Amino acid sequence: MIYIKSFLLVGFISMIGQIILDNTKLTPGHITSIFVISGAVLSFFGIYDIITEFSLVGSKLPITSFGNALYQAALEGFNQNGFIGMFNNILSTTSCGISAAIFFGFIFSLLFKIRD
Repeated sequence: MIYIKSFLLVGFISMIGQIILDNTKLTPGHITSIFVISGAVLSFFGIYDIITEFSLVGSKLPITSFGNALYQAALEGFNQNGFIGMFNNILSTTSCGISAAIFFGFIFSLLFKIRD
């Protein structure tokens, strides 16, 4: 059942992204930014916790989880060390994911050629 719920959530988020991409002039970069911001907003209102209870691991897969991670890290850092701690905790919490994205992006750019 976990797989089905995860598939439904990630499929729904992907469907929304595809609909936006097909019906607007927004680029994939714009849509990615919208999803990151929407993940942070959903986390702010406590809705992302409900989504996590529904789909468990499925809520950790899409790009909206990065917005959730940014918000949660900033909130934790702010509660511990004030305004400056907010920025320090964001970098320490999400640096692994950012580094992995850069590293694997570089590796795949070496392995595959860009098509026009």
